[in-house]
Amino acid sequence: MPEFTIFPAIDLRNGKIVRLAQGDPNRQTTYGGDPRAQAEQFKAEGAEWVHVINLSGAFGEQASANLQALEAVLSVGLKVEFGGGLRDEESVKIPLEMGVERVFLGTAAIQTPALVDWAIARYGPARIAADIGVRDGLVMVRGWQESTPLTMLEAGKRFKAQGLEWCVFTDVRRDGVSSGVSMEPAVELKIATGLKVVASGGVSSVEDVIRVREVGLAGVIIGRALYEGKLRLRDVLDSPVHGAS
Repeated sequence: MPEFTIFPAIDLRNGKIVRLAQGDPNRQTTYGGDPRAQAEQFKAEGAEWVHVINLSGAFGEQASANLQALEAVLSVGLKVEFGGGLRDEESVKIPLEMGVERVFLGTAAIQTPALVDWAIARYGPARIAADIGVRDGLVMVRGWQESTPLTMLEAGKRFKAQGLEWCVFTDVRRDGVSSGVSMEPAVELKIATGLKVVASGGVSSVEDVIRVREVGLAGVIIGRALYEGKLRLRDVLDSPVHGAS
């Protein structure tokens, strides 16, 4: 079976850990003000990776507090993938040179294809991923607040042609509401493009994670379910679902 990675998520806004419902900045729940302690807890439960989102950057807000939080998370020693508001060369360079293992580009990947080309040429495809958030069949940008004319498959095929290998896929309507993973489009994206697809949004049980692995996706991101106690990271990592990462 292909490698499968479980990514606990730390979403940052103004340096605090938050979760949004369906990507809506006005439907925010705050879960704590110590991202390093949260990363330490994930590591203690057996995580190897953590998925960190700079929501402030995605919404065009001041992101300095989130970069300080990222530095604190990196000090814990987990592998970090990071995204949100990375829309020019400098904003891509900063986290990678801080020690982030991989960055994911959303708005810029759609609107500035040359940035993807530059990032792959400079850092290699293993360290760059696309972030595709879809609502009603169309790719969303600007923190999932604006729709584009692109479909998921149009975007995915373009990314693959540019040389990308990794993609995070989110059904925006399921994100942060623990309603189950949107499996069919994620699998369709994987089959049509050959990308390594990591599913995000809607995870609420170990069974959800098992289904994601069984259909051959590359990984799954878990957020709200961990913070609200519906799912324990250690239980997921100790279960048969957890393969090589």
